[in-house]
Amino acid sequence: MYELMVEEEFDAAHQLKGYHGPCENLHGHTFRIQIFIEGKKLKKEGFLIDFKVLKAALKDMLLEFDHHNLNELDYFKTENPTSENLARIFFLKMKKNFPVTKVTVFESSTSSASYYK
Repeated sequence: MYELMVEEEFDAAHQLKGYHGPCENLHGHTFRIQIFIEGKKLKKEGFLIDFKVLKAALKDMLLEFDHHNLNELDYFKTENPTSENLARIFFLKMKKNFPVTKVTVFESSTSSASYYK
């Protein structure tokens, strides 16, 4: 089995409603996203999926989130824009086109949340 990982960053603001702490105020992060892909068979060129293709798809997906207040996006009308919820949303979006096994979202260099099935 082969596993690939591509990573990208985006900047965004959010606030966690009902948190009852400083994160309930509007604040920003440089989020780091890791997308993990898995497969058994390599293409004739010797790779699973071209890294350029994965990175381009990830960058394209993140345009919708980059430099936005996440609370204002439709995804977060009924739930908080937490790292956990971002990981799930990114997983489901990327899974439409790639054999994604896990998505990890870092909101700092030492704190992350992952979603996988």
